[in-house]
Amino acid sequence: MVLSKRFQAIILLLGDLILFHAALFLTLVIRHGFELPDAEVLNMHKRPFLYVHLLWILIFYIGSLYDIRKFPSPKMVMAKVLEVMAIGGLLTALLFYLVPFFGITPKTNLFIDIVLAALFLMLWRRYFWMFAAKASKIKVLFFGSSKEVEDLAAYLAKNLQLGYESAMILASVDHNLIDLIRKNKIQLIVASRNIMEDNNAVKRFYEALQLGVSVLDFPNFYENVAEKIPVSVIGESWFLVNLVEINKRLFESFKRVFDIALSIILGIPTIILLPLIGALIKLNSAGPIFYRQKRVGKNGKIFEIAKFRSMFKDAEKNGAQWANEKDERITGMGKILRKTRIDELPQLWNLLKGEMSFIGPRPERPEFVEELQKQIPHYVMRHLVKPGLSGWAQIKFPYGASVEDAMEKLQYDLYYIKNRSFVLDLAITARTIAAVLSREGR
Repeated sequence: MVLSKRFQAIILLLGDLILFHAALFLTLVIRHGFELPDAEVLNMHKRPFLYVHLLWILIFYIGSLYDIRKFPSPKMVMAKVLEVMAIGGLLTALLFYLVPFFGITPKTNLFIDIVLAALFLMLWRRYFWMFAAKASKIKVLFFGSSKEVEDLAAYLAKNLQLGYESAMILASVDHNLIDLIRKNKIQLIVASRNIMEDNNAVKRFYEALQLGVSVLDFPNFYENVAEKIPVSVIGESWFLVNLVEINKRLFESFKRVFDIALSIILGIPTIILLPLIGALIKLNSAGPIFYRQKRVGKNGKIFEIAKFRSMFKDAEKNGAQWANEKDERITGMGKILRKTRIDELPQLWNLLKGEMSFIGPRPERPEFVEELQKQIPHYVMRHLVKPGLSGWAQIKFPYGASVEDAMEKLQYDLYYIKNRSFVLDLAITARTIAAVLSREGR
């Protein structure tokens, strides 16, 4: 049986709810000398721990724990549960002891509940991952001989939890397709662009539909599995077909309201902390507090951003260059600013002015854009929407310092541009907050 991504998430959520309540019940049994607690005790703990469990579910969602496909091994998903429960436990402790909850102070109860819930949820995710990996897979027949097709087939073979099995890769379609489908129990055909443009191949695929076989072109299947767009195998027609709704007026209007509200909410504490941040920057290294740069915005318009300076003065006296993870130009204070994303806060002014949005492709420098447009196909298309403080590329591929990395990020940017919505923006916002709290900055 093949479980869809949404159905898997529902099962995981229901399992979490059952196990949260089981952990609480077992906690109360332990605390009452291994005797069943009475109704009064259960009712006294039910409401406050309901808030706790809802908070944990939110944190699990932020941590991608309702999408088991994102974890290549059960060890990784268990480690993620442990990490998320540690964060959830800390936030819960603050919630209980800063906000009075009906006169109870369950210090020991809370600790036992966190430990039991973490244990239950780790085992639950482990066995669910193993079930998803061993469950029957959708057998995929690939048509196309490109490196991208071969790489994706290999990726599916290494990630069994995705629910696909690559049956074979063929370079062309012949008249034996129906027999091949029946013999190998093919359920899905994925064809490259040149195959889909072959009238004979399309006719064979049409006949295959009668066997209940689904047919997808390679870019769409790649997008569904990898959550990015394969820029090396799409042409101009892809943009004409998939970016019909490039101007989402209602979405953009609400997004503008959100950007203004956010820039004001975050701008006030930024102004208050400005003297302290400025003093720390000055004490750590000589130079100005702010660093200004030109960036390329929507429709190629050039605008200026400011950042809290994180590099030594004159770090780019020899011209613009890529920053990297172990860049010696970054100051000690700069490392902290980058890890916490505090260096980006001055760009709230750009949000207020409407030059940027909170979520969108990160704006690049004109020097880099000019060079990248020569080397990466369709790079100019990332400027169809406003650039952002954070984006899909930032949470999926956090650091890049080469043309190859820029191409990888473009694939995620195009995915965002095609699929941008309130739900996707909310997910990116949540993941960005999680990255800041876990210090997964640059």
